[in-house]
Amino acid sequence: MVGLMSAAGLVGFLSEPDTQLQIFALRTANDGIAYMWTELAGSVGQIEALYEDESFPERELAALLASKIYYHLQEYDESMIFALAAGKLFDIERQGEFEDTIIGKCVDTYISLSATNKQQSVSDATPEQPPQLTTALSNTANGSANTAASLASPTTPFSHSTLPSKSLLSREDSSPLDSTTSNRADSGIDGAQSGGTVLGADTRKSLQAVIRRIFERCFQEGAYRQVVGIAVEARNLDILRESVTRAGEDGDNNSKSRGRTQANRRDELMEYLLDICMNIIQERVLREEILQLVLDMLVSYDAGSPDYFSIAKCIVYLNQHSLAATNLKKLVERDDPRALSTAFQICFDLYDNGSQDFLTKVMEELPQTDEQQSEFSHANGQATAPNTGEDSQESDALLSQIGGPNGASSTSTLASRAKNPVTDEQKKVYSSIRDILTGSKSLEYNLEFLFSNNQADRKILKKLKDSLEARNSIFHSAVTFANAFMNSGTTGDWFFRENMDWVGKANNWSKFSVTAALGVIHRGNIGQGRKLLDPYLRDNSSGGGSTYSKGGALFGLGLIYTNHGQHVVDYLYDQLKNASSEPVIQHGAALGIGVAGMATEAEHVVEELKQAMYSDSAISGQAAGLGIGLVLLGSGDIKALESLITYAHETEHDKTVRGIALGMALIMYARQEAADELINGLLEDPDPTLRYGGIMTIAMAYCGSSSNKAVRKLLHVAVSDVNDDVRRVAVMSLGFVLFRKPGSVPRMVELLAESYNPHVRYGATMALGIACAGTGLEEAIDLLEPMMKDSTDFVRQGTLIALSMIMVQQNEAMNPKVVTIRKHLMKMISDRHEDAMAKFGAALAIGIIDAGGRNCTIGLQTQTGNLNMPAIVGMAIFTQYWYWFPLSHFLSLSFTPTTVVGVDQDLEIPQAKLFCNSRPSLFEYPPNLEVKQEEAPEKVKTAVLSTTAQAKRRRAAKDKANRSESMDVDPTPTTPKAPTTDEADADKMDTDDKKPEKADKEAEDETPAKDTDAPSSPSKPSAKPKPEKEKTGFEMNNLSRVLPSQLKYTSFPETGRRYLPVKKVPPLSLSLPTSPSVDSQLTNLKPTNGVLLLTDTTPTEPKLLIDRKIKKPTPRPASSDQNTSAAGGAVPVTPQNPLGQPITEQERQGSAELASVLNAVDEDDEGGVEAEAPPEFEWESDGEGTGE
Repeated sequence: MVGLMSAAGLVGFLSEPDTQLQIFALRTANDGIAYMWTELAGSVGQIEALYEDESFPERELAALLASKIYYHLQEYDESMIFALAAGKLFDIERQGEFEDTIIGKCVDTYISLSATNKQQSVSDATPEQPPQLTTALSNTANGSANTAASLASPTTPFSHSTLPSKSLLSREDSSPLDSTTSNRADSGIDGAQSGGTVLGADTRKSLQAVIRRIFERCFQEGAYRQVVGIAVEARNLDILRESVTRAGEDGDNNSKSRGRTQANRRDELMEYLLDICMNIIQERVLREEILQLVLDMLVSYDAGSPDYFSIAKCIVYLNQHSLAATNLKKLVERDDPRALSTAFQICFDLYDNGSQDFLTKVMEELPQTDEQQSEFSHANGQATAPNTGEDSQESDALLSQIGGPNGASSTSTLASRAKNPVTDEQKKVYSSIRDILTGSKSLEYNLEFLFSNNQADRKILKKLKDSLEARNSIFHSAVTFANAFMNSGTTGDWFFRENMDWVGKANNWSKFSVTAALGVIHRGNIGQGRKLLDPYLRDNSSGGGSTYSKGGALFGLGLIYTNHGQHVVDYLYDQLKNASSEPVIQHGAALGIGVAGMATEAEHVVEELKQAMYSDSAISGQAAGLGIGLVLLGSGDIKALESLITYAHETEHDKTVRGIALGMALIMYARQEAADELINGLLEDPDPTLRYGGIMTIAMAYCGSSSNKAVRKLLHVAVSDVNDDVRRVAVMSLGFVLFRKPGSVPRMVELLAESYNPHVRYGATMALGIACAGTGLEEAIDLLEPMMKDSTDFVRQGTLIALSMIMVQQNEAMNPKVVTIRKHLMKMISDRHEDAMAKFGAALAIGIIDAGGRNCTIGLQTQTGNLNMPAIVGMAIFTQYWYWFPLSHFLSLSFTPTTVVGVDQDLEIPQAKLFCNSRPSLFEYPPNLEVKQEEAPEKVKTAVLSTTAQAKRRRAAKDKANRSESMDVDPTPTTPKAPTTDEADADKMDTDDKKPEKADKEAEDETPAKDTDAPSSPSKPSAKPKPEKEKTGFEMNNLSRVLPSQLKYTSFPETGRRYLPVKKVPPLSLSLPTSPSVDSQLTNLKPTNGVLLLTDTTPTEPKLLIDRKIKKPTPRPASSDQNTSAAGGAVPVTPQNPLGQPITEQERQGSAELASVLNAVDEDDEGGVEAEAPPEFEWESDGEGTGE
């Protein structure tokens, strides 16, 4: 039958009173709607009337036809409503453009209504307002925003009117509905409006039915991830739980018929959900709700053998220390070797991801013996004293609003401690657990690795020292920082001891930086930290020693005990308190106590830092403000913020205001939406330094979140603010927000890198360096290469530093451009015409690219994907070297050793093997600097005057010539070359040249070369086996250097191996070709950087341990009253390797001489007594470069 070409007749049938004719018209029009809709559009009212007629038998057919007409008219809201009214006639199984569009519209509507209803329920359930800032910032924020609003609606934008969000996961109004109806009480899923049309009860039920049918279809097809994605955006935790439950049930059912590979479907879905939480979801409240759900499911589903490693991920982020202690106690009580290994591995993961305060609370929940309890309390002192005042209540109120009821209930139910008696074996296990949680074990392994594998090139440091004039303070500091970075954590302080004359040229703050560099070099040596710096910490009351060296030593002491402040915070606290009249010492003590007591929230320390800040000294005020932020890192302390804001408006010192601004940013670390009020207030402040702090608050609060609203705000400020410093830091902060997505940064800053403003260009370079650090990203390198020749010196400086961050631990095989970049750095150092600031950047870049003896990379994430708190904080403070050079040392906090440390159940390092399925040259160390040996200068040839030569020729002519009338030379001499030379050089100065001898010598030199070439011809085939020598696949010993990019090629082969890791990682695809023998060895036992617990498959056999080059350090550091030098006694000795190795007399003398040089009174002191610092130390930036 030929199809109808016109709908005129069908339109007429719709007006007929006969029901059968109307039904025929509807069916025929539905079949030919694709080419009849234009004619039927005018009769859509009649079709709707048929649908509304309850007596009409084919109401659903009329609704379906009306839906298709509205679809062609692009009225998708109306089309969706009528499609839902069509019931089963709307077939979601059918593949078509109409069905796909309406299904997508249904899903979007469901997500919007469900998310809106969820937000409304959250705001109704939290009527109590949390504490809010009571300073002037509250009155100047956009829309009178406050902390309560930020928490009740976590998607509140920075500027609701000008910056609407576009992300489904970070939008302020996720509903696509009309703005006039989005705030109604019935805007949830139970009653809402779509495009101005009210959704009736039947429509709501139909929408639920369609969504349910979509979910069931996904469940049948095994597409659980699609359901999880919809549920996450809709904030529907019930659907999330159902998806995971169904995945487990279907996996169990399918495992019987399809094999055991389907049984782990639920575990894969849980890993997918965790990955979404950590990398995609941008809202902190939603992330915590989902993580709490995942944690509950992990505990309930696997009650017998739960996934403790996934549980540990959730525990750290949710800050549930009681649950962490409970799991550890359960594993210890099982008295199973594998369970103990699992407990130790969890402890290492907790140490890598948790703060000092969190780890301390976990240790307090564990059973303790009397001896351990007294020792632990003495070691901690008051460094981690719990908050009991109003500040604690306010901070807890903020966290309680975010945590939700699930987190509170789980924490309270698990807070009770085990009362079972502890056996002697369990006491040993708990002692080992405490050693791990305090970090002593991890630091011990890292120290062993960095010391034994130190590949720092001494020739590079020597060239730096020789090329940069030490009398210039900026150059002296540059060499100091380069040496500190190159030897970070290796204990290799040989450069200072071998160059005493160079060290002696350090004055004032250069001396401060040199002494603090010892802390960077010996970072992590907590067993001997006080002993190392004791020569520089002696009392200066008698007039001996330099306050700059002591201040630097206090800062260096904090760097040694980075994030392990329980050992030295009390000592640094006393030094800070007793140095009220010494701003330089206060400066060093404040920085040291901040970096050592990071995130401890110690009230007494904060109060003492406030007193130093109130001392009206720019030197101590800057460090005190920064120290307060470090101690209260991530706490969101409202009272501390109020006091800092108030004093920032009262003080006249720009350096103090800058320290306070950065301190406030650190207090809001990772707080995300909770920091919006502070950000809005700071960005509207007329003081550019406080606006600078507002941008840093965005960088710290949203670090690693990839938040769209944060990125848009930074880009807006980068092109609109009137201050160059603010614009520079706005562009630079993009690196902190997006470092989890480094590939997106080059495209984002591409245009900014070509800005007319050099400060914006500098910010673009640093953003690339921060976000792409350690990745070797080609797009970033291509963008930075032309900027090495920028016309502005500090832009070249930032470019070189950024390139070194990106190219750290890259060799020629991995990235051929690294050779060119290294040569360019060395060329800039030697160029006398290069600007000082560019040379400073080149020196820092040389140290960064070889960080930690070429065994460290820059990692802002931990191995489990969490934020690396010390690394992020260190990178943020390092960027402030623009204003204050000594802050450059903070970059060492970002250095992460690239090694795999396998330890057994006794926490010893056995002789285990790893297999790397790649070419050995692909990840080898870069070659050392080749210094061309200068040829010995040739002896100066004896000059022969022209008159003497003429006299010689005359005599020769007289002797050989028979005719006296001729003065010419005999035309046929025995040596024919001599006459022509004499004639040509008759009026020139001659030299005694023995050309024949030289020629003979060259001939002799050429002869052996020919002889050596002769036998080389038959040996040419020996050069061909080079590819055979470069075999794919090689073995590595335990405690070897394994780069992050090398991990995908590395594995623990399961067959023929004694030790296997407890923690398994899914295998990654290998890009290099493999042989069958290699494939048979590869398993899914993939290692990760850091410490891995190994299980011994043959425990009865004697175990072999690796030969350690350093002896085991003291497990418990000395107390603060030990290792002090007696007044008037001999200068204490600082050993080169303070780990138990014998010290030679030469090393003793070198260390003592170094201490005496740094403790010497500065050259500008005439009376031999340290000069007092001026009452005020003002330094104002002109915004055109760096300064010290």
